[in-house]
Amino acid sequence: MSRVLIKEVRPYGDGDAVDVLVDGELIAEIGADLDVEADEVVRGGGGVLLPGFVDLHTHLREPGREDTETVETGSVAAALGGYTAVFAMANTDPVADNAVIVEHVWRRGLEIGLVDVHPVGAVTVGLGGEQLAELGTMARSAAGVRMFSDDGKCVHDPLVMRRALEYAKALGVVVAQHAEEPRLTVGAQAHEGANAARLGLAGWPAPAEESIVARDCLLAGHTGGTLHVCHVSTAGTAEILRWWKSRGDAGGTVSAEVTPHHLLLTDELLSTYDPVNKVNPPLRTDEDVRALRQALADGTVDCVATDHAPHAAQDKDCEWSAAKPGMLGLQTALGVVARTMVEPGLLDWRGVARVLSERPAQIAGLADQGRPIAVGEPANLALVDPDARWTVRGAELASIAANTPFEGMELPGRVRATLLRSRITAHEGEVRR
Repeated sequence: MSRVLIKEVRPYGDGDAVDVLVDGELIAEIGADLDVEADEVVRGGGGVLLPGFVDLHTHLREPGREDTETVETGSVAAALGGYTAVFAMANTDPVADNAVIVEHVWRRGLEIGLVDVHPVGAVTVGLGGEQLAELGTMARSAAGVRMFSDDGKCVHDPLVMRRALEYAKALGVVVAQHAEEPRLTVGAQAHEGANAARLGLAGWPAPAEESIVARDCLLAGHTGGTLHVCHVSTAGTAEILRWWKSRGDAGGTVSAEVTPHHLLLTDELLSTYDPVNKVNPPLRTDEDVRALRQALADGTVDCVATDHAPHAAQDKDCEWSAAKPGMLGLQTALGVVARTMVEPGLLDWRGVARVLSERPAQIAGLADQGRPIAVGEPANLALVDPDARWTVRGAELASIAANTPFEGMELPGRVRATLLRSRITAHEGEVRR
């Protein structure tokens, strides 16, 4: 195990620069001008040192769509983006609704070794929404599944969702819900509002999300289960979550995530009919964006999750109605959070650590991720240059796919190095195998 000395960094962006020595998977020493032997020295240049990021919502596409992403290419993108743990969603082909599939994804993550890959198990068999999958078998498998989700589809039957939350309580795991009442979104192509009407696109109404979130909060309270709301996209959902969390005796546990693209982009972009901007849930209004930023800042929404969703060119370079929804996010998440939350003063760098690392690790029950930067803690770290600015080019990102909505956009902040248990996995834009 190598010893790495990180020179001149500011943990959480606070105070004067210090040196951090990592050794044996742990932070061994922190102090000014450390005079110690090390196998490698990383020059921090006064950059911000944060706990490694944790993504609760990643689509790695393996098995089934390795033409768009694999566990390996997704791991590369994650390491370059500052991530030390990702949760791979279950809507693969075949669906990750059994121990065989989740163990395959988990083992591939171990073999590659760039990031901790935690497979997400499906809530229902084949994402069909009718029969519960073998939650206990997956939770007790070698993969140790901690989170279950039918993401891409809503567990719309309230009885099935109730049973899932009851099982989740017994197993000590999380049910992550894609909140979308399907009877309200038949044929939907865009946020239901003035822009969709002007463009002739079928609308996806905000209450389709909000009604499921309200229902599931009540079910979590009734069952005592643990609910995580995926990709919150409306101001109304934020208000429902704020109301629920204000109830001290509500019962159950409810958390929520917001994506980088819902913090920055609005449905005004749809006027070009460019399918790169098609996503589920859809881009909403400027009012929704402002409300989501505030909800993230005050803790109503717990964390940022990328919903990294790679697609092949033929699935995006086509007419809007035929295009698949989804956007890349692993390598741009930090930049978008810096632009939407840090630059306006809504979060400082400690706040960034909270929403990109600490809260997602707590939600998923990861004991060795999102930990404080202190002696004796696991050395899962991301070194950030807060003053860097860079231009997003989809073709230059590590994913097989290139469907980024941020193409050509200049973003602030860039990851200079990522360490997973003291081992450098990415440094200055290059991955370390």
